[in-house]
Amino acid sequence: MEVRGSVPHDQAPAPGPYEGVWRFTAPAVDSSVPQVRHGVRALVADLAVPVDDDILYGLLVIVSELVTNAVRHAAVLSPELGVEVAVGQDWIRVAVEDQHPYRPKALEADHGRTGGRGLLLVKTITTEAGGSCDVAQTSTGGKVIWAALPLQPPAR
Repeated sequence: MEVRGSVPHDQAPAPGPYEGVWRFTAPAVDSSVPQVRHGVRALVADLAVPVDDDILYGLLVIVSELVTNAVRHAAVLSPELGVEVAVGQDWIRVAVEDQHPYRPKALEADHGRTGGRGLLLVKTITTEAGGSCDVAQTSTGGKVIWAALPLQPPAR
């Protein structure tokens, strides 16, 4: 897994040492879930992003859920996944892109089911952290699912 970065030049004020956008690809296989999660954790650490430990934990759960969903539900049409990590002055965003056109929806909690609640978990973590998440169609007919979190939790 190779990470390539580029610093956006249209941000004001001048980007801090940790601000930028990094993109990489991963095969749509089960082993990519921990590899992507570890890659995101290493990127955040290498950049010294000043992220709260609870926010980082939530971010890594979100990454795991989004990659897992893409592997389980999109691999047949998307053998490779795109992952993007974007960091601003006081936020971090992760996005997972695949080429499957189906636009998933967060399921409601059903205690009789053992799976299928990954997007509900993503939505819950994002909302509780004071962030946002969404699904968007891509120009190539696939989709990108993203979640953005503040680097520090909201004041309570």
